Amino acid sequence: MSAFTTEPFSPKFKPYTRQTIQQARQWEWLPEEQREAVQVVSHVLPFRTNEYVLDQLIDWNNIPDDPIYRLVFPHRDMLPPEQYAHLRDLVLVQRDKAAIDAYVHGIRLGMNPHPAGQMTHNVPRVNDAPVRGLQHKYAQTVLFFPSAGQTCHAYCTFCFRWPQFVGMDDMKFDARESHELVAYLKLHPEVTDVLITGGDPMIMNTRQLAAYLEPLLAPGLEHIQNIRIGTKAVAYWPQRFVSDRDADDLMRLFERIVKAGKNLAVMGHYSHAVELRQDIAQQAVKRIVSTGATLRTQGPLIRHINEDPACWAELWQTGTRLGAIPYYMFVERDTGPRGYFELPLAKAYEVFQAAYQMVSGLSRTVRGPSMSAFPGKIVIDGIVSINGEKLFALQFLQARNPDWVRRPFYAKFDAEATWMDDLKPAFGHEKFFFETDEPLPHMPHKIIRLAQAA
Repeated sequence: MSAFTTEPFSPKFKPYTRQTIQQARQWEWLPEEQREAVQVVSHVLPFRTNEYVLDQLIDWNNIPDDPIYRLVFPHRDMLPPEQYAHLRDLVLVQRDKAAIDAYVHGIRLGMNPHPAGQMTHNVPRVNDAPVRGLQHKYAQTVLFFPSAGQTCHAYCTFCFRWPQFVGMDDMKFDARESHELVAYLKLHPEVTDVLITGGDPMIMNTRQLAAYLEPLLAPGLEHIQNIRIGTKAVAYWPQRFVSDRDADDLMRLFERIVKAGKNLAVMGHYSHAVELRQDIAQQAVKRIVSTGATLRTQGPLIRHINEDPACWAELWQTGTRLGAIPYYMFVERDTGPRGYFELPLAKAYEVFQAAYQMVSGLSRTVRGPSMSAFPGKIVIDGIVSINGEKLFALQFLQARNPDWVRRPFYAKFDAEATWMDDLKPAFGHEKFFFETDEPLPHMPHKIIRLAQAA
């Protein structure tokens, strides 16, 4: 068995789930303990992969340590030992569906299913009613979740939006049509950016995608300058941009949006350099940028998958050569199986700094390591010593209150801290400066001020 298969790859998309993964030829290559883990843990976390990922991205001679295998296949260590043991008994021995469902629901609720105030503070309201399928955390940017785009070509085991895919309907964001989005945007001229996200909007065919995007080109929305599409398809199914039946139609749609005077930004989620080594993945990048759209690369730093600085440097360098702009290295969010994936913030900064040193100025557009925490996007600028005290140097790249942006602040150095909530203020302060401000309502600060002015 070769490290990577060399058989011709069929361009037809074929997904695999817990119910069908046994049909994949690679299933027979897995040790029994790996098969068991997939069957058990996938009751809690979503599992979906496809033939391209299996055939082209995973090195089957390096199981279970291959990074893409860890990226898409559930592992027993993603659950605490006692939870795994009990769930294994329910799934493989008792086979009691009602008991499984109840136990799984309890596990999920303990995994912080919607971090950073997504359900409590990010959902906008009109006439005191929530607008379904929208999030508005920062004044300039609205997130839109089209219902037809709430799945992916394959699921990442670290995904911070995993509740979208596991049947937790009361925690799901989705909008069936774009008319409420358009109406909301017309009420908010401060919004310049709309991010179409999911799931993955590129799971939709071009006709469906156009139905959501083209209304944003209408008169009355001139203040919308940037239309962003968040997608993992560039890595998990680049055929979407190259050889799918409507791939050419998709490129023409991109061209129409650019011709209409909007900046179309494809926010490509890449987790490892191997995802951009494939010829078809590189073709996808070239086709996207040839339409006049921009492609920006981003992804979280995650244990077991991309801790090697050289991996990030290769990803950024390859992207830059192809015309993709390195954008963000994120800190893995505090949700899902975070204990399996999280790295200390000090280690995250070390990896980022080492990777940054390996690339030229053209790739140094990347920012990180950045935490998308409740108050905003907080970047670790460095580890410094002031008056003999070792500290994290931090600042907001984006914030609920725009007055916080680019304001430096410091936290006590903690070698074990993995998230902002673990950090303590420096210089004897009891709270960080943003914790002493009055509590923020559900609407972004800038919007509140505009409403008051009106």
